[in-house]
Amino acid sequence: MKKLLLLLSLYISTTLIAQIQKVEPAFWWKGMKNPELQILVYGKDISKYSVELSNNIQVKDLTKTENPNYVFITVNTDEINTSSFKINFKEKNKTRYSYNYELKTRKPGSADRNSFTSKDVMYLIMPDRFANGDESNDSQKNLTDKLNRNAPNGRHGGDLRGIINNLDYLKNLGATALWLTPANEDNEKQTSYHGYAQTDLYKIDGRYGTNEEYLELSRELQKRGMMLIQDYVTNHWGISHWLIQDLPTKDWIHQFPDGEGKYGFKRSNYRITSQFDTNVAEIDKKEALSGWFDTTMPDLNQSNPLVLKYLTQNAIWWIEYAELGGLRVDTYPYNDKVAMAKWAKAITDEYPKFNIVGEAWMYNPAHVSYWQKDSKIGEIDGYNSNLPSVMDFTLYTDLPSALKEEESWDKGMIKIYNSFGNDFLYPNINNILVFFENHDTERLNEIFNGDSRYYKMALTLISTVRGIPQIYYGSEIGMRGEKSKGDADIRRDFPGGWKGDPQNAFNPATQTAEQKDFHDFTQKVLTWRKGKDVIHTGKTKHYMPKDKVYVYFRYNESEKVMVVINNNEKEQILDLNRFAESLNGVSAGKDIISGKDFVVTSKNKLTVSGKSSLILELK
Repeated sequence: MKKLLLLLSLYISTTLIAQIQKVEPAFWWKGMKNPELQILVYGKDISKYSVELSNNIQVKDLTKTENPNYVFITVNTDEINTSSFKINFKEKNKTRYSYNYELKTRKPGSADRNSFTSKDVMYLIMPDRFANGDESNDSQKNLTDKLNRNAPNGRHGGDLRGIINNLDYLKNLGATALWLTPANEDNEKQTSYHGYAQTDLYKIDGRYGTNEEYLELSRELQKRGMMLIQDYVTNHWGISHWLIQDLPTKDWIHQFPDGEGKYGFKRSNYRITSQFDTNVAEIDKKEALSGWFDTTMPDLNQSNPLVLKYLTQNAIWWIEYAELGGLRVDTYPYNDKVAMAKWAKAITDEYPKFNIVGEAWMYNPAHVSYWQKDSKIGEIDGYNSNLPSVMDFTLYTDLPSALKEEESWDKGMIKIYNSFGNDFLYPNINNILVFFENHDTERLNEIFNGDSRYYKMALTLISTVRGIPQIYYGSEIGMRGEKSKGDADIRRDFPGGWKGDPQNAFNPATQTAEQKDFHDFTQKVLTWRKGKDVIHTGKTKHYMPKDKVYVYFRYNESEKVMVVINNNEKEQILDLNRFAESLNGVSAGKDIISGKDFVVTSKNKLTVSGKSSLILELK
């Protein structure tokens, strides 16, 4: 009889759990500035039941949609005095299903957490292609795309453990913030390695590791004075996402009546200037902003309040759970801009020092600056994004061509000068991300055929100008990749990240001479930069390039740095009298790259080697 009762009890408890298939977020925290919490509960016909919370807790709002498999329960966490409570689903006053909901205690100082600033150097990693630290997770039974390192677009096995194992390498290099391309589950059938078609926003992809390992990575970074930046995607999910497979509402995603397939697919025209174009045709604007990136990436409708709340809470959940130091947001201008302004404000209200950088892939600096918080350009349009930081795509575009082109009125080094001439457009010029490549672009070392001189000039620039420098994994050892051959070529495996690799570039002692040339220069510049407030927040004065030589100064009340970039094949002799206004009170300079001392006064001349740079600490 006892056995029968036990089996019956197990059956009942299993049935209760089985009916509730998903609860998101699965838990939350007490003490949030915004006490309102919306809990999504998913299960077969779950909406037909009444909802009652234990401990006399009041349901503030209960939303049921056209899909009976969903209910959205809103509570005020400030009114809840217990660490957990039950969500009971009742039928005729009998509890049919139940979920024990936990409210955790926040880590002390969580709301006041620091984030990335111009003091930091951001290192970008695509986890699948960096290092394989745990071969046991290379393929997963429940995940479709299996390990195939021989396939350019296949899973190669890189994971969180591989990154954790190489954190000292990154620290020694001079990186202080680590940006990973999305690490959440991407269970698409193929080309899932990049992670941008996520299928579960609350779960780390099993081929990378676990949620617990993601938190471990964050904490290991913190031990080293570093921080973790999450790549967040608000514009689209993967078509295999469980919420897409069973939509809560038809307008959860953008669907076109004349579109293709089950979900009314229509590809975006990618013309995101339609966000502020006063002359735009509505059909073009709709296709730009509601069209999909690809057939496997349904476009989310952020104007749906349920979608917006889901995305907002999910971002906050990861910040709180994984102790994040920032967010990078993919394809920012493709979203509903009004909704995204609410999203960014909700996060920064919760974490006042928190930084979020948006990918606004636009080439006109006025267009890019539109997306930064308190932009005067946005104000013209009656818009404020509330987005703290943006990526400097203008500089990204101009830098390689400036180094490659022959000089003319509007070509060559003048492009860099002109790029910085637009700094007045940005409300917070120190809080923009500067870079010359990332996971979507041609490798700089490919553009210049592996010539380290160009890399050194480019790195010198992004490391010493205003903003937050970002480098892409492998740049520091001269890795190449040709975009025209497909994205996989610009996302090659880091040598030494896999057992059996013929060469290990993580260990300076086993780097090739070429790799060491790139690495040592990178390490020297980035390590020096760490303690330089004059670079982080100082003012800039630059001089119009002459004869392919660009000179600028970074200065504050106590420090002054002179940067010289000579893009000539031959050495150049500079008459320093031209820079007299910046050299007042200066007598000497020490090059942080070579360690050489120079006499630096307006009466002297300065010799600069061909295709090289100087970073002079002035005295």
